[in-house]
Amino acid sequence: MTKGQGFGFGLGKMKELAEAFKKAQEVQQGAKQLQEELERMEIEGSSEDGTVKVVLSGNQEPIRVTISPDAMAQGAEALSEVVTIAMRDAYDKSTATMRERMEELTSGLNLPGM
Repeated sequence: MTKGQGFGFGLGKMKELAEAFKKAQEVQQGAKQLQEELERMEIEGSSEDGTVKVVLSGNQEPIRVTISPDAMAQGAEALSEVVTIAMRDAYDKSTATMRERMEELTSGLNLPGM
């Protein structure tokens, strides 16, 4: 190594590193707020005929299930099917919401894989 040569980590690189660190802290704070928001959110899914409703949080935590007397009268096998459809609907809506919010949080950061 010749005298006077550094490791390529000059003032310009330090400024970039400091800005990247600042952005990372902002994303971390935003992620914490997003997590809290998702925990409070209620997302409803339902069966095609509306006889079963499933409510999940934005984090896919089950909150409640509502089953109408009409769904109960269809028998166990049919009830199982409409509950599954409602659960899938709620899950799909919840994951779509989470994905949208994460994209909003990370937009403009040029993070690899996001």
